[in-house]
Amino acid sequence: MRKDVDAVETKVKLTKLADCAGCGAKVGAGELAQLFEGFPAVRDPNLLVGFDHADDAAVYRLADDLAIVQTLDFFPPIADDPFVFGQIAAANALSDIYAMGGTPVTALNIMAVPEDMPAEAVREMLRGGATKVAEAGAVVAGGHSIYDAEPKYGLSVTGVIDPARLLRNDTARPGDVLVYTKPVGIGIITTALKGELAGDEARREVEGLMCTLNKAAAEAARGHDIHACTDVTGFAMLGHCLELAQGSDTCVTLYADALQFLPGALEFASMGILPAGVYRNRRYAEAEVDIDPELPLAMADALFDPQTSGGLLFAVDAQDADALLADLEGVVPAVQRIGTVGEYAGGPRVRVRAS
Repeated sequence: MRKDVDAVETKVKLTKLADCAGCGAKVGAGELAQLFEGFPAVRDPNLLVGFDHADDAAVYRLADDLAIVQTLDFFPPIADDPFVFGQIAAANALSDIYAMGGTPVTALNIMAVPEDMPAEAVREMLRGGATKVAEAGAVVAGGHSIYDAEPKYGLSVTGVIDPARLLRNDTARPGDVLVYTKPVGIGIITTALKGELAGDEARREVEGLMCTLNKAAAEAARGHDIHACTDVTGFAMLGHCLELAQGSDTCVTLYADALQFLPGALEFASMGILPAGVYRNRRYAEAEVDIDPELPLAMADALFDPQTSGGLLFAVDAQDADALLADLEGVVPAVQRIGTVGEYAGGPRVRVRAS
C-alpha cells in the first residue's frame, strides 16, 4: 500500500461511518418505480432515453450524428482507503456511459463529508476519482460538496455518442446470447470485509475489480452486433436481467454454472453474510424470476447481490457471440457466456437454471 494513503487510513475507517456500502445503499427498483408512478412522460423528440425507460443514463440528441449521454451516481464508502473509495465511486459512475455505448467527456464531483473528516482523507477521495476520470480520457470540470454526518462521493458524467451507435437495455431480441464481463459476488465480499470476516487477499481482489473501468469491455464490443447492453450494479444480476427482459418484451434464461463468482462469495452467502440490498432486490424481482429448485440457496442469493461497479451485460446476436467472447478474452476481468434471450410466452420473465 502507498505510504501516504496508509497514514490517512489509520486516522479514519470510511466504511465504519456508513450504514450501507456502495450500491447496496441504492433505493430498491420497486420503490423507485412507485416514486415515479404517474409522472408525465417528457415529450421531446430529441430526448432519446429518459427516466421512463429505466435505462442506465439519459441521452439527448444535439444533431443527427451527435448526442450527449448524462448520468449521476454516488454512494457511501465501500472501502476504508479514501483513494480507493474515490476510484470505485468514479468507475461506477463512468460505467453508465459505457453501458450506453458512449465516450465520457466531462465529470462533476458530488461529495458529502463530515465536518471533522480529515482534510487529507477528503483530498485522497477526490484524487482517486480524478485518477479514474483521467484514465477514462475525460476531465473533472467542477462539482458540489456539502457537510453530512455520513460521507458520500460520486460523479455526474457527461459523454457523447453517435445516436446510430446508441446501446439500450430494452432492445434485446429473441435468440440473443448474454455475455457478462466481471465475476459476481461483490456485495457479499464487501459485507464480509466490513464484518472483518474476510482477509487482505479478498480485499485486494474485490477492490481491484471495483476499480476496473468498463472502458475495455465497451471498446471490445464496438463493431459487434450488440442488440442491448446494461451494467450490472445495485439491482443485481437478476434485477438488471429483469429490466432487460421487461423493456424488450422478452424472457431471459440464465445458466448459473456459467457464472464466475468471486472466491469465497458462495461460502459467505451460505453463512448468511449478505448485504441488505440482497433482500430488497429479492422482494423486487422474485415474482418475475423462476429459480431452479436444484440451485443452492447461496447461489440464488448471490444472483440478488448488489454489484458495486459491476461489469457490462451484453445481449449479442448469436452469430456474433463467439467473436465477441474472443475479443473480450484477456481484456476484461471475466468472460462469461451466461444465458440466452427468448420469446416471452407468459409467466416469469427470468428463468435461472442450475446448468
